[in-house]
Amino acid sequence: MEYKFGIQVFLLLFWRSALDALVSENDGGCMCNTPRFIPRYAYSKPVILKGFSDNTKFQFLCSKSSLLQQYGERMVRLSTANTYSYRKGTHTHTHTHNEFVDLLLRPQSLDTLGSGTLYFFGDNNFTEWHSLFENYKTPRYMLPHTTGAYSFGIAGPGTGVPFHWHGPGYSEVIYGRKVLYFPDHWWHATLNLDTSVFISTFLG
Repeated sequence: MEYKFGIQVFLLLFWRSALDALVSENDGGCMCNTPRFIPRYAYSKPVILKGFSDNTKFQFLCSKSSLLQQYGERMVRLSTANTYSYRKGTHTHTHTHNEFVDLLLRPQSLDTLGSGTLYFFGDNNFTEWHSLFENYKTPRYMLPHTTGAYSFGIAGPGTGVPFHWHGPGYSEVIYGRKVLYFPDHWWHATLNLDTSVFISTFLG
């Protein structure tokens, strides 16, 4: 069984400030170019970008069967779903990718606290997973004097992260259709409504 098309919902404080970027598009996405992106969004408000890049090959490589075949025995370090993943580095949160998919990648109970919710995001071994990441087409809009750092993840339904902020970057749902840009220090939360495969590019 392959992953369903995941929907990662971004709950953004003051989302209405970004509505002018969204209302002109029927499906809630914005088409823009670099000259428009920098002054309108780069430093002030989030925007959902569509038609952004063609990651069809990367999406194929991120199918459940492909990931398990290529990386099933690789070790992954899991995060807790509370804001700062306090116990992220503990031994009990390190599993093979096969174990994570078979035992932990399932719908989350509403009674489970964030500290007890585990999902795979970040702490990626870019050497072991190089053949996957080399096929990802990076976001084309970069802020001046910054470079991008990837965080790749897989999460089950009902998982996510409460409201938090960090530096600017992109979050792209590989099984989905949108790319979200979030500016520096923008408060946001995530909720995975279905099994989701996603990658963030943090700019710094």
